[in-house]
Amino acid sequence: MRNTTVAPGTPCPAPPRPGEPPLHRLELAGGPGAVPFAAGPFDELGPLSRSDRPHRHTFYEIVHIAAGSGTHVVDLAGHPVRPRQLAVVLPGQVHYWRDQRGLDGTLALFTEDFLVDHPGDRALLRRIGDTCWFDLSEAEHERTARLMADLTAECRQRAPGHESVLRALLHVLVVRMARLPAPGGGRPGGPGEPARLRGPAAPGTPPTVAEAFVRLAARPVAWSVRECAERLGVTPGHLTRTVRAATGRSPGRLLNEARAYQAQRLLAHTELPVRQVAARVGFADPAYFCRFFRRETGTSPGEFRKHHSSRLPSIDTSEVSA
Repeated sequence: MRNTTVAPGTPCPAPPRPGEPPLHRLELAGGPGAVPFAAGPFDELGPLSRSDRPHRHTFYEIVHIAAGSGTHVVDLAGHPVRPRQLAVVLPGQVHYWRDQRGLDGTLALFTEDFLVDHPGDRALLRRIGDTCWFDLSEAEHERTARLMADLTAECRQRAPGHESVLRALLHVLVVRMARLPAPGGGRPGGPGEPARLRGPAAPGTPPTVAEAFVRLAARPVAWSVRECAERLGVTPGHLTRTVRAATGRSPGRLLNEARAYQAQRLLAHTELPVRQVAARVGFADPAYFCRFFRRETGTSPGEFRKHHSSRLPSIDTSEVSA
């Protein structure tokens, strides 16, 4: 995808809207034609791999933790860090490391373009991202460590055919992550995204109307059900029936959940006034937005921000490395 990768040391552009977290692009040696994939230990991938400032990525990040402590904050959730863990951060999610000590492990960074050989992995990664964080057994930890070591070695050696090997190894890693039980003994499917489908699509199949709607709902754009239906080329009635069958909820309910979730992210990770947050998620009247937010979340925007701002650092938009 355009503008998702840059040469090492390229300054991070200013956020498109003041007060938003910076958007980091994947740094790659070798210019525009370089394989959009990087893997290696924290130290090898640079200081931003342990950044304690809220930021976002244009790329996916899979983290295998071998040692250390602290908290990894992803969007609105803080995950306690300890050895033998596996995590994924999706493009656009706000994340950072808090109070980390002795953090060690391996990361795999890649853009959506890199999934071209296994398009079904996109759906798996979104589903895995709902859970985000996994504790591993000793056997799972060792097996994951071997995979991450193979990915790192292929990146370093760049032997003939390394790109296809990287894609194959990443596919194995993603599929194995999708098999991991979520915390509490369930399967992946937590609070990471407001809208979810009842079961993943078959790998390689084109997106259904419901899948396409879920993607639209996750965008930071305040579309109505009718506008979504027009963009998808279906009638509002057909969209409602299809989405309800796939998710168990109406398109209007999912759009409201998505707007509330976007508002929570802005309140937690920016210093924008409530009226600007309201405008960003499609409310011209701040008072109506406050009533909507309380109905959806059980608290006011101010109370929500006060609770989160006591635990989150302020955003530094002056970071210059991608």
